[in-house]
Amino acid sequence: MQTSDFLPGKAFCQRHGFFLFRSQVLEAKNYKVVRGREVHDEKLERNKDYLRRKIGVQQKYLDQYLTNDLIRGKIDEVLLLQDGSMAPLDYKFAQYNEKIYETYRTQLYCYAWLIEQNFGKPVNKGFLVYTRSQNKLVEVPILESDKREVETCAKQIYEIIDKNYFPKATKYRKRCLDCTYRNICVQ
Repeated sequence: MQTSDFLPGKAFCQRHGFFLFRSQVLEAKNYKVVRGREVHDEKLERNKDYLRRKIGVQQKYLDQYLTNDLIRGKIDEVLLLQDGSMAPLDYKFAQYNEKIYETYRTQLYCYAWLIEQNFGKPVNKGFLVYTRSQNKLVEVPILESDKREVETCAKQIYEIIDKNYFPKATKYRKRCLDCTYRNICVQ
């Protein structure tokens, strides 16, 4: 499981993580997931040697699989910036509507935590590329408190797993509309 796909509480839905641990099959059939992976692969191949100098990129590491004791994730691009810090860059098969979804932010926070632990460099911001909005690049600030909240949530996930309890559903029903697990989640 990629913990960046689920965090308890406000980020998405606790049940999402519960089902995610039990089944990776349904996610593979979701159109947005499948198309997003195709776009991801195309971008990696096409942008292999491209450095985003306008945002201070000195070097980049493509398709990085990083882990720590609690989470793992595959980051589209890890950027080394001019100031010596690093930043995750993630491609989204989505349109930018002047709003950054909390799930996107949380994913970047998870990646920031992983980058700091694996590369030993600070992470103060991340980037999203919205492929359905002419590859619009959006910068997202990342605070120390964001990374600590991710760590706390990851520990809560393992508590759910260890105790094997069925979490409450999200109170935000709109989240259920596009959820991979909506057909097996009893509301």
